[in-house]
Amino acid sequence: MNPNIITISEKYVVGMQGTMHHGEMHNIIALWKQFMPNKFKINNTVNEELIALQYYGDFNDTSKSYEIMACAEVEDLNHIPEGHIGFTIPEGEYAVFVLKGMDAGGLYRKILGEWLPNSGYEIDDRPHFQVMGKKYINGSDKSEEDFYIPIKSKL
Repeated sequence: MNPNIITISEKYVVGMQGTMHHGEMHNIIALWKQFMPNKFKINNTVNEELIALQYYGDFNDTSKSYEIMACAEVEDLNHIPEGHIGFTIPEGEYAVFVLKGMDAGGLYRKILGEWLPNSGYEIDDRPHFQVMGKKYINGSDKSEEDFYIPIKSKL
């Protein structure tokens, strides 16, 4: 597991938001079913990629609910269609992993159980997100997407 360690600039996204607890996959599916027929309303996207975003607040407390978004990156937050929200992903350092296939849970377990303890980093309190670009094929073992994990150096 060798992620790319990068620093991203502030990013703006527009999409639809929901709340969930760990293990509530039906909430993610419902959110994307709501978003996909409406994504055309976002008219200032910077590319064709889609973003799945999670903001945990306290990543280590799995009993708490957290916010999720189905969204797209936009140039600015000046044009937010009705029924959508805007959000700013703050600048910061990320470990970027490539998920091949559809086992996101398995990748997270490897990141947290294998890579993170030996990395010199810890999870930072910023959004986690996945970028689904041209290689993303929903439901396919051939699918690829990039997982952005917010990190900071251990003190």
